[in-house]
Amino acid sequence: MKRLFILLWTLLFTFSFSVAQARSITDALGRQIAIPERVTHVLCSGSGCLRLLSYLEGQTFAVAADEMETRYEKFTARPYALAYPEFKKLPQCGEIRGHDNPEHILMLSPAPQVIFKTVSSHQGTEPDKLQKKTGIPVIAIHYGNLDSRREELFQSLRIIGEVIDKQQRAEDVVSFIQTRIADLKKRTAHIPDSKRPRTFVGGVAYRGPHGYQSTEPGYPPFAFVGAKNLAAEGCAGKALSKHASVAKEKILAWDPDVLFLDLSTLQMEATASGLYELKNDPAYQSLTAVQKNRVYGVLPYNWYSKNYGSILANAYYAGKILYPEEFADINPAHQADEIFRFLVGAPVFERMNSAFSNLAFSRITVSNNGK
Repeated sequence: MKRLFILLWTLLFTFSFSVAQARSITDALGRQIAIPERVTHVLCSGSGCLRLLSYLEGQTFAVAADEMETRYEKFTARPYALAYPEFKKLPQCGEIRGHDNPEHILMLSPAPQVIFKTVSSHQGTEPDKLQKKTGIPVIAIHYGNLDSRREELFQSLRIIGEVIDKQQRAEDVVSFIQTRIADLKKRTAHIPDSKRPRTFVGGVAYRGPHGYQSTEPGYPPFAFVGAKNLAAEGCAGKALSKHASVAKEKILAWDPDVLFLDLSTLQMEATASGLYELKNDPAYQSLTAVQKNRVYGVLPYNWYSKNYGSILANAYYAGKILYPEEFADINPAHQADEIFRFLVGAPVFERMNSAFSNLAFSRITVSNNGK
C-alpha cells in the first residue's frame, strides 16, 4: 500500500510539474533540465550544497536538509549553519553526503520544485536515478575548490543563481571571492623567496577529523599569500589539490619555521588530536617552531566540504603571521567577520571560535618548556 501511494504521488507530482514547467537549464553535467518558471522551494543534496545556497541568500528556499545539517554537533565550524540555525529544524531528507531517501522527499510539504545535488564519486544517489525515483528535476552541480577547480565553483553558483533568480547575487559572490584572492596575492607578490618562512599546516579534516600528519599540499591560504608550503614541495609532480597524510619523519626532517594547526582535529578524542600530539610527542617537541612558540590555530578547512569563507579568513591570518608588515592593517577576527557577513549574512567568528576553546587565530603554546 505504501509503495502504491508513493507511485501515485510521484505520478501526480510529475504531472503537476509538467504543467508548470516553463524553462530549461543546463546543469554542471551538461544535462538540459526542465524547471518551473519561478522556483521558491528547493532541496540541497550532498556535501556543501546548502552552503552554496546560503551564499546566494537562498536559505529560505530550503524545504528539507540531510542528516549532517539537522543533527546536533558539539563543534560547529560551518559558518552558514551558525548563521541559519533554522536549518536544524528542517525535515530530514536523507543521510550525509547525498545518500537521499526518495520516500522522505516525496512526503515533504511544501514539496521541492528542484533538487540541487553536488556530484562526485562519493555523493550518494546519481542525479538521473534520483530524478527518476522522485519525478523532481535534479540539477547537478560541482562543488569545486579555490584553486584548480575554482571555475567549477563559480559555474555552480551561477547555476543556482539562475534557478532561484539570484543571478546578480551569484555574480557578487564570484566577484567578492576573486577580489579577496587578488588582494591577498597583491600584498605578498613583492616578497623575495628568501623572506618567505617555511610552513606546514596539520590536523586538516578529510571526511572526518585527523591527527597532525593530515594536510593539504595545495592549501589555498598558503597559496594565496605565497607561503612556502613544505607539503607542496614534498608532493612535487603530484596533484596539489589532493589531501595528503605526511609521515612524521618527513615533518621532522623539514623542521618548519612556522606551524599551523587546523582546529578540526579537536573533534577527535583528547589523546588523539593533533593538538595533543604536538604537546606530548617528544618528536614534535623537538621541532624549531614548537620550541620558538610559533604554532598558530586556524579555522577548519573542511567541514562537510570546504569552508570557503574560512579559507579566505585563514589566508588573511596566515599572511598576518608570516608577513606582519604587509598585513599591518588587518585584524584577522574582524576580517573573518567581514567575510562571513557578506557570504552568510552574520558575524559568526566568535561563536565558531568559542567551540574550539578560542584557539582560532591565536598562538598556541605546545612546548613543554612553555617558551
